[in-house]
Amino acid sequence: MLVLVSLERERTDIIDRFKKAIKSSTEVVNGFYVTGDADFVLYVTARTMDDYEQFTRRFFYENPNIKGFKTMVIVDRVKVGFAIPIEPADD
Repeated sequence: MLVLVSLERERTDIIDRFKKAIKSSTEVVNGFYVTGDADFVLYVTARTMDDYEQFTRRFFYENPNIKGFKTMVIVDRVKVGFAIPIEPADD
């Protein structure tokens, strides 16, 4: 799943705690602090939807600093990768 997460407040201590929670969660494969409609975008894995529900209860609902989250279920990974095509500079 891709999950858009909005925090209740944008304070540095809250942001730092949430970053730490992302880093320590085995279900969160990738986490990005972003601008726009959400504060974070998470790539989350779960074996079943029941497992995902348990994750949301623990990770989002029990955190009073989460204003809300929206889940997008990935139907097909059309292209995956993080390589950036940068040409080396000419000397």
